[in-house]
Amino acid sequence: MFPGFEGKLPGEDFMHSFYPIAIALFFGLIYGIRSYMRGAQSQTQERADGKTAVITGGNTGIGREVARLLAERGARVILGCRDVEKAMVVVEELKTSTGNKNIQVLPLDLASMRSVREFVVLFKQNEARLDILVNNAGVMCHPQAKTEDGMEIHFQTNYLGHFLLTSLLLDLLKAAPDGARIINVTASAYRLGQLDLNDLQYETREYKPGAAYAQSKLSVLLMTLYLAKHLEGSKVTVNAVNPGVVRTGIHRHMPFRQNILISLTFAPFVWFLMKTPKDGAQTILQCAIAKEEDGVSGKYYAECKVDKFEEDVGDGVKAEELWQKSRQLCGLSS
Repeated sequence: MFPGFEGKLPGEDFMHSFYPIAIALFFGLIYGIRSYMRGAQSQTQERADGKTAVITGGNTGIGREVARLLAERGARVILGCRDVEKAMVVVEELKTSTGNKNIQVLPLDLASMRSVREFVVLFKQNEARLDILVNNAGVMCHPQAKTEDGMEIHFQTNYLGHFLLTSLLLDLLKAAPDGARIINVTASAYRLGQLDLNDLQYETREYKPGAAYAQSKLSVLLMTLYLAKHLEGSKVTVNAVNPGVVRTGIHRHMPFRQNILISLTFAPFVWFLMKTPKDGAQTILQCAIAKEEDGVSGKYYAECKVDKFEEDVGDGVKAEELWQKSRQLCGLSS
């Protein structure tokens, strides 16, 4: 006790009141930033009863949450997955959590044209229409590898496999009486993409995983733009969606995931700065069923609304050239 100060120390009342306020402000700031990082949430209340939806890569990450959200709205959901055994576990969990028993899985490996064609055959054996197609599955920063078809793995898994799948399902999409919607998942990395139609498989260029990923996501956007024009006059719309930076297994090849110590160090930042898969699924849900998106096609969506994309992407020339090249690579008649 200081001489002449009996009882409380100088400023003690102020400190007692300051600490709780400071702590409250700190946690309020953390909550505010975390809420902001979650991104926009779809406000649509639309149901999807009677609609059939196909979701590629629907057993993990964003695809799994899209499947859950659509199943909760009453849709019949078919997951296209490489590992059917693992996917069946997810199917049973989704059936239990949503109360929707119309969920199933069909084998689909987008890195194999044979698998894509087999998926379509199986699907058409039991379905006469398709209302929602979510081209979601993908890989990111994968080490250099070729698929069984001799394609660069990002190019075929993220883009060409979905190109073939969509092309083969167009007749069923056009058969949807109330109109069908195609949602292609891209990423902001498309802006870094360098499309070389003479070397799409990185046979002469230096291979960089990030560049290959960016090229594939640019290709997805170009496909969206060209297909939208191709489908004008039909009741089928197609849009590209950037879900944002989401915590999913797609980052397993990223450098920070390759070292356990680094991975643990980055874990709090990953949790804080990345969206959850459910948050990442919101813009896809908006494009899939929201009434206000009726008739909207050929757009790039982010945070549940139409966003701008780079002007040179929309010139149409690259999109048409890629489209024709893709048909050749897939063995589709002109």
